Amino acid sequence: MTARYPGSCRTIHTLRVLLVSTYELGHQPLAVTSPARRLTDAGHEVRALDLSVEPFSPDHISWADRIAVSVPMHTALRLAGPVLEGIRAVSPLVPVALYGLYAGVGLEAGYQADAALVGEYETPLVAWVADPAPGVTIDLSVQSYRAPRRDLLTRDYASLETRDGVKKAGYVEGSHGCRHRCRHCPIPSVYGGRFRIVDEDSVLEDIAAMVRSGVEHVTFGDPDFFNGPAHSMRLLEKAHDAHPEVTFDVTIKVEHLLAHHDLLPRLASSGVIFVVSAFESTNGTVLTRLDKGHTPGDMHTALSHCRGAGLEIHPTWLPFTPWTQLADLPEVFSFLDSHGLFEVTEPVQLGLRLLVPPGSLVLDVDDVHWGGFDSEALSHRWANPDRRVDELQAMLASIAARGAGMDRRQTLLEMWRSALEAVGGDPEIAQIEPGEVRARITEPWFC
Repeated sequence: MTARYPGSCRTIHTLRVLLVSTYELGHQPLAVTSPARRLTDAGHEVRALDLSVEPFSPDHISWADRIAVSVPMHTALRLAGPVLEGIRAVSPLVPVALYGLYAGVGLEAGYQADAALVGEYETPLVAWVADPAPGVTIDLSVQSYRAPRRDLLTRDYASLETRDGVKKAGYVEGSHGCRHRCRHCPIPSVYGGRFRIVDEDSVLEDIAAMVRSGVEHVTFGDPDFFNGPAHSMRLLEKAHDAHPEVTFDVTIKVEHLLAHHDLLPRLASSGVIFVVSAFESTNGTVLTRLDKGHTPGDMHTALSHCRGAGLEIHPTWLPFTPWTQLADLPEVFSFLDSHGLFEVTEPVQLGLRLLVPPGSLVLDVDDVHWGGFDSEALSHRWANPDRRVDELQAMLASIAARGAGMDRRQTLLEMWRSALEAVGGDPEIAQIEPGEVRARITEPWFC
């Protein structure tokens, strides 16, 4: 006779699993809806709690036999700390796992979880639910994926703003990991230069379901869309053929924009309207220390290639590092001005400071004194040799935070003028004229 839970028709093999997301760049959290499908297929009851759009729910916590908290990025992990404390307050004995890129960092920092599932976590998550063993599991094996359970989370998420209005946006991933080993990126410390593709049929099925729900734009959130260009282009072109009215955006390294510039017209003809690319800095020394694989001159060339193909480019930035010079920031603003990029630049990007989690490849750079690990900031401490650089970073981050939700152009202008004042320049030379509305996702965070 099969044992059953008191008052329930569920066998002991069927468990109530709560998947929790704290933050996933403003889009519906794929890191919840995708493993939810695997857990459902394994016979479990699954609920999802997305704390970016709904409040913490003690009822959800007390319902669950297992709880897993998604931490795909630094911001998500920092937000997870108090969530885990809340879980323990409601259900002290429930097994809790962190899963995602930053899960191991969380366990090392003393977060109140039993296990950390890192890398390709879906198969380990199903195994952990059945047998919640403590400790860290890193799995980079090739796994199969099915279309996510989008039905678990039905709130509105980030949208695409265009000159013609606002469009409902969706998010998919055609691959995980990355071929590259940029030192500041958390992905290489887990994947070590490897990447894994996601089953083509599952991605296409997911896109079709989102389109039926009203989605008109889809973000491909792969760390680099051209890690496997043949796979990615085949996937994109099939999605475009099935849904010619849908637009897309992708993320591609500067290095790959140059190496595969012949593919850029095909991106544009397949519905891609902009490319996100990590420019990081206009300082060549910084780019070398970060092992970015491109130069400041390459950034100009990438812009030219993309625009020549009919694509917008949305650079992202990491302006504050131990190698940043005080004059770098006015140069970044001048770059944005000369290339007409203010309309696609988020103020928060220009106040970002290098994060150095445990295991970061940047710790191998020996011309910096890396301090101890700060468990609150989840980063090793460091200071720029020129204290004025750190002071400027604090000022620009404060201006960006204060300007959140306000006129973006005015916030950027204030930041530019502050950067000029820091180097003794004339702040009045900074001028940002209103430009035409350019397509952009409404969520401004990238870390």
